[in-house]
Amino acid sequence: MLEYLEVNISLLAASLSSVVFFKAGIFGFEIPLIVLWLVVGALFFTVYLNFINIRGFRIAVGLITKKKSDQDTANGEISHFQALTTAVSGTVGIGNIAGVAIAISLGGAGAAFWLAVAGFLGMSTKFCECTLGTLYRRTHSDGTIAGGPMFYLREGLAEIGRPRLGRVMAGFYAACLVVGCFGIGNMFQSNQAAVILTGQLGDLNFQYSNVAIGLLLAFATGLVIIGGLKSIAAVTSRLVPLMLLIYLLMVVVVLGLNIELLDDAFKLIVSEAFTASGVKGGVVGAIIIGFQRAVFSNEAGLGSAAIAHAAAKTDQPVSQGMVALLEPFIDSVVVCTLTSLVIVILVILPGEATSGLSGIEMSSRAFDTAIPGSSMLLSIIATLFAFSTMLAWSYYGLIALEYLLGRSEISGLIFKLTFLVFIVIGSTVDLKSVIEISDALVFLISIPNLVGLYLLAPKIKQELHAYLSSQTD
Repeated sequence: MLEYLEVNISLLAASLSSVVFFKAGIFGFEIPLIVLWLVVGALFFTVYLNFINIRGFRIAVGLITKKKSDQDTANGEISHFQALTTAVSGTVGIGNIAGVAIAISLGGAGAAFWLAVAGFLGMSTKFCECTLGTLYRRTHSDGTIAGGPMFYLREGLAEIGRPRLGRVMAGFYAACLVVGCFGIGNMFQSNQAAVILTGQLGDLNFQYSNVAIGLLLAFATGLVIIGGLKSIAAVTSRLVPLMLLIYLLMVVVVLGLNIELLDDAFKLIVSEAFTASGVKGGVVGAIIIGFQRAVFSNEAGLGSAAIAHAAAKTDQPVSQGMVALLEPFIDSVVVCTLTSLVIVILVILPGEATSGLSGIEMSSRAFDTAIPGSSMLLSIIATLFAFSTMLAWSYYGLIALEYLLGRSEISGLIFKLTFLVFIVIGSTVDLKSVIEISDALVFLISIPNLVGLYLLAPKIKQELHAYLSSQTD
């Protein structure tokens, strides 16, 4: 029976992946059309909004450093900073450590350049999603707030005379997100955390270590998510900055110990990004891997972060779009670039063999080369990244479920308990087929999301113009 089920799951995974990641030959190499869809969307909004990713950067920094008292009278549940850290907790994750290494192994050093480009363009898409998510959010009678693509697809498209299309796309988005959150935002995270930690145990590894790790993660996650968004935001607002600070300090130390090679690393990254083989490798390694796998690092085009930002205390929706554009910058431009430099300097430049190594093994080797024994600390950081990602995605999945079924304490509790059970399952089983299915479903939501963003682009521009005018008055 189990073998029959596994075969059918594998067939379903293969079918979904072949549809979602259908490849087209462009300029001599194959690119999944869904990846091209995300790239074109990001480029369009960057140009359409006159490079809001650059113009809005200073405003965004000002908003998250604003005194909390300035937001006390605004409608919402959490501060700008908490909204940012909650969304970042769902983006900065294992992909920043392992995914970068995979991208470079496939696309060469030039992949690092294209990863940064992907993050730069994704800032504009994220701005649009989170502006609309806040604009069309709903406030419940108890003061809690729900928002995100489901709401701006339904309400926004109804405003422009496409109510039926809006309802269909919103329902499709929510359904895919509910299912997808159990894979990418749950089982994948616990599985990778278990792999990382058991790998560090060595001879101390025991038969049920994966189960023990899964149970520990489920218990810790349960303690947080049972309290809802405010509890999640309270944890992520402390945990995410701490994780990033420790990781970036490690990177700075490693780069400092190899500062004489930094110039060579930058030259190699830039030169390989613009050579014939480098461009092809860069596209495959950074655009395909960067937008297909590491899009779970910045989520630009998926709309998921808009669910967290919708709950921020603000009476100006564009302000949340501004804050949100920092996420791809932090994730893909800063963190991924620094990780890339470590790998290029300590693995690529010395000509280390990378075949047969997983992404996390490659990153661990790089850090251990510079600081012997540092892979243990790296493993702990990666596990905390996985933990914070699960916190954010549990909230995304819950809001999507409530959109489909309505708000209910019983259904909410069942969802949370189910989410915790799947953490344990994820830590113990082979997830290849399950991840392929959830992978496809999560990418599938980018189709209605970007269609909605295109149709509502004039509304976004109108809101942006009004906001910028109010800032200069």
